[in-house]
Order: sequence, then C-alpha cells, then structure tokens
Amino acid sequence: MLKKSLALLSITTSMLLAQDLANLAKSYGLKPIPKEKSKLLKLIDNPKNPLTDEKIELGKMLYFDPRLSKSGLISCNTCHNLATGGDDNIPVATGHMWRHNPHHLNSPTVYNAVFNKRQFWDGRSPDLEDQAMGPIQAAPEMDMPKERAVAVVKSIPEYREMFKKAFPNEKITIKTIGKAIGAFERTLVTPSRFDDFLNGDKNALTPKEKEGLKTFIKVGCVACHNGINLGGEMVPFPFNKYKYANVGDFRGDKQGRVKVATLRNVLETAPYFYNGTTYDIKEAIQIMAQTTLGKTLTQKQIDAIATFFKALEGKKPKIEYPMLPNSTNKTPKPILDK
Repeated sequence: MLKKSLALLSITTSMLLAQDLANLAKSYGLKPIPKEKSKLLKLIDNPKNPLTDEKIELGKMLYFDPRLSKSGLISCNTCHNLATGGDDNIPVATGHMWRHNPHHLNSPTVYNAVFNKRQFWDGRSPDLEDQAMGPIQAAPEMDMPKERAVAVVKSIPEYREMFKKAFPNEKITIKTIGKAIGAFERTLVTPSRFDDFLNGDKNALTPKEKEGLKTFIKVGCVACHNGINLGGEMVPFPFNKYKYANVGDFRGDKQGRVKVATLRNVLETAPYFYNGTTYDIKEAIQIMAQTTLGKTLTQKQIDAIATFFKALEGKKPKIEYPMLPNSTNKTPKPILDK
C-alpha cells in the first residue's frame, strides 16, 4: 500500500512539475500552434488574400513549377525543398547559372514561415505573398522577369482556368502569382510534441527534453526565440561579436536587425545562421550564447538544449507532388546561357 501511495505521489509530483514548466514557458512568451483548426486558420489566414481551396491548389502547382525560372529548371521547391526540412541544406542560396547569393545568405525554411513577423533575413517583406514574388525575379535565384513569368502562366490554358477560379476579379500578374504561392505556403505548418506539451499533454516531452526546455529558458535563449515560431521577430544582431561575420557582407536592415530564425524543425535545417556557416547544432548553440547573450555554456547545458530541439520536429503536411499542365507553343522557352 505504501509503495502504491509513493508511486502515485511521484506521478502526481511529476505532472505538477510538467504543468509548472508549461506555464513557465508560456510566461516567457512561448506559444503553441493551436489544436483547433478554426483557431489555426485565424492565425495563418491573410485578410488581404483569404485562403480558398482554389488558391491553395493553384499555389501548390506554381510552387513546384520550374517554368517560372529563366532556365526552366528552378522552382520555389528547389531552395525550399519540402522533403528536406523546407530549405536546401547548403550554406548559400544557389540559383540561375549556379550563382550564389551575393551576400552569402542561406535559404531559410518555408515550413511555419507564416508565423514570422517579417519575411527575408532583413525583414523587407511583410508577408508570404509579397515574399514569393522576390525569388522569381531575383537574378541570383530564378532570374525571371515578371513579364516573362506572367507570359508563361498565360500561355497555359489550364493555368488560365485555375486563375479565373482562384482570382475571379483579378488579372494574371506577378502579384496574383505571388498571392497564389503565398496561400499555399500558409498551409505549411508543422505541429510538434512541444505544441502538445504546451496544449496540455504533460507526457509529450521526455524528462531530458523537459530539462532542455528549462535550460533553454534559464540561460536566456527565449529572449529572441519566442512566440509561436520560436523566432520570426526582427532583433538587433551584434555582428562584431559573431564568429563568422566575415562570411558574406550581410549586416541586417537599416537598424542592424536580423530576422530571428525559427527553431521549429531546426535539426533538419542545417547549416545554421543567416550565412549558413556551421552544420553542427551544438556549435550553433554555443556561438549564439556567446554572441547574443555573452555567455559560455557548459557542455551539459548545450546537450540539454540540443535534446529539447528534438521535441520541435513537427508533423509535416502530406504534399502530393502535382502533375503540371503541359506547355504550349506560346510558352516562353528556357534560357540557360545568360
């Protein structure tokens, strides 16, 4: 009887401690992805571009369509590969004619990007719809003049019909192309065991992951990596203290701020930092602690935080690769050599 009472006491104590940890995490600004579909829809929807099935399906096809690039080889999925963590897993974004990003910027994940307050590392885009237009036209990426991108879409009867249904009162422009792609990207949300924990499941995290979460909060990582996305805000970055600041010339926006990278699925999105300078998550943790917090963490603290990151691996939406409509004689031909 005594053993049973002690066992019950231990379980009850463990549950109370888990409850306290979840509340502590929330008190520091960590928020879960809602379980209720209606609440999630409110978070991911854009009043200026309300989600519809027609927009999402059209956006998915355009996301995977390499004909929106000058070469006919590069799609949005090339740099933001949904099979590899939503990015390309290489240090520097690489596009048309094997050109690297001139500032040595790394491709961030598209998964959960809807929760970022701003888009791009310098935060120059307010939302996914605006962001989607950038890489299509950027010379180091897809290098596709907007007029040519529109011509591709207009040349394909199936796309014209899909645009009529998705945007019945709008013409096919680079803006509506961006709106369609942005609508699809808004659905790329990956709820994790961490969300289950904050939403009330006290056993969703292992004891070691809970210890890692406590360490993550205690040492101060949560100061920048907070909110639903454990990141996504624009914050000042001390480039003069950053070990790899000499890789590329990026120095943030006009105020020296950089978008905080999301930690969701972080173990799938190496290499790390805006300039993709390390594949080692434990090195990344130590560097960030030294650079932004002025702290040198112990190996135990680093290991604990890295263990917590396992709980941030989310369930990916099932994406069926679309069969794209055929080109026509009017479809602009690929340009490979300039």
